[in-house]
Amino acid sequence: MRTLLFALLLVALPTFAQVYTYVDADGNRVFTDSPRDGNAKQVQMAPSNRVEPPTRRLSPPAPAAPSGPILSYELLRITIPQPDATINDNAGNLIVTVNAEPGLHPGHRYRLLLDGQPYSDAGRSPVFPLQNIDRGTHQIAVEIITEGGIIVERTPSQPFHMKRISLAQKRKVRPCEKDDYGVRPECPIGDKPKEEDKGIISILPFL
Repeated sequence: MRTLLFALLLVALPTFAQVYTYVDADGNRVFTDSPRDGNAKQVQMAPSNRVEPPTRRLSPPAPAAPSGPILSYELLRITIPQPDATINDNAGNLIVTVNAEPGLHPGHRYRLLLDGQPYSDAGRSPVFPLQNIDRGTHQIAVEIITEGGIIVERTPSQPFHMKRISLAQKRKVRPCEKDDYGVRPECPIGDKPKEEDKGIISILPFL
């Protein structure tokens, strides 16, 4: 009976408490968690076989995948013409091409700037034909913009030089003939020399 009581006591006591035993005045064996004066002895407890439940560790949430397309570009440059190129075209025409890496994203457009101003409407084509550009030095740049007009990328401005032969230079190379006026652009009809009037004959009075 005492053994059963002792086992129950061990179960009821917390695992970290100390157990003491002594014999009372009536000769009964007593177990307690408080030491007594006199012959109370500490009972050596066997290690508890209680198994602690494993602690659940929450793994960090995985980074969310981007919900939209990547807006940045690794490369955007003008391939034609080369920086500081000289264009010799009497009509003032040239072609500008641009390259982007990666390719143009959906919803993005190219826009060409000539001397700081948009030259034409933005579009998906990387080729821009320019016509009738005045002679002299000009600056070009290309932007990538969204449908809302937000600038995503832009190339640095780079110069080119347009050379066009003037009318005087063309006339010097090939002078205007009588039948060229009004036919050749460098020989406008307004510049045609006036012909002398040979129908008037001066008559001297007889003396």
